[in-house]
Amino acid sequence: MDLQLHSDRQNSTERLRSSALARPVYAALDLGTNNCRLLIARASPGGGFRVIDAFSRIVRLGEGMTRNDLLSDHAMERAIAALRVCGAKIERRGVTAARAVATEACRRARNCNEFVDAVGRETGIAIEIISSQEEGRLALAGCAALLDAQYPYAIVFDIGGGSTELMWLAVEPGRGPRVLDQTSIRCGVIGLTEQFGGPEVTPAMYRRMVQAVADAVGPFEERNGIGDLVRQGRVQMLGTSGTVTTLAGVHLGLCRYDRRAVDGSYLRIDHARTVIRHLVGLDFDGRARHPCIGQDRADLVVAGCAVLEALCDSWPVDRLRIADRGLREGILVDLIGASGD
Repeated sequence: MDLQLHSDRQNSTERLRSSALARPVYAALDLGTNNCRLLIARASPGGGFRVIDAFSRIVRLGEGMTRNDLLSDHAMERAIAALRVCGAKIERRGVTAARAVATEACRRARNCNEFVDAVGRETGIAIEIISSQEEGRLALAGCAALLDAQYPYAIVFDIGGGSTELMWLAVEPGRGPRVLDQTSIRCGVIGLTEQFGGPEVTPAMYRRMVQAVADAVGPFEERNGIGDLVRQGRVQMLGTSGTVTTLAGVHLGLCRYDRRAVDGSYLRIDHARTVIRHLVGLDFDGRARHPCIGQDRADLVVAGCAVLEALCDSWPVDRLRIADRGLREGILVDLIGASGD
């Protein structure tokens, strides 16, 4: 009897393992102006998905593009090296459905076609260059669960390396958010750093960055009248980007970045401004030593602070919700939905 029970349990375990292995495996790859990021996941039985592998590397694909709108040889080499790692993971995990997208750097680069061809030849990954509208849609699909239905409107933003995506939404209980307006402003952390800053940023440089972002945001505010609704307390703000997750990590005093502590958290705007003042006041080495920033991002984080400060000046909400999720998660939601899994 005991032997039979053990055999039944073993067979049941093997059936469950076989069933899990047979389920589709999905991959979402985001090749941005600054980062190359991959998520590989399986659909969860109760909805959503379970990540089984991930990869992230700073490649600075858009480095130097402010000069000539061309991807440099070194930047392309860095990106292709990271994409080789992604390709190996996709193959090893037996991915059955994938989508790999590129954003602002490739939208803008005059030599993007030769780069995409080289990626296909050397890594086997077919890169799709998506519009800013599609980029915003995917980012929203990935983080919409963090919106609060008690607020009838929302500003959702994604600060990238080459641009910042802005969405103005109506939030209705029991329904998905409805996009009222959307724009992409060419104010990303790499471009702003190259134009106004560098490893060391003076207070005057920082103020010029903030003003440049405010000028770019102005037309979006004017046609939507968001400020009036903010003052009525009817607007929430949700940010999905390395900038906001970094500021949240610094504010929380994390000795190392922890997604579980950051994703879905709230950051009061006065606390965000305190962190910004602290980071802007540090030199490059001081920022690089912080465990939530590091050497690779110490020059870019100040530009991200400038973008966030300009947004908060334009729309003075009391607090910001932090999303460590976005475009890749949106791709996975789409892939799983299309498969009916």
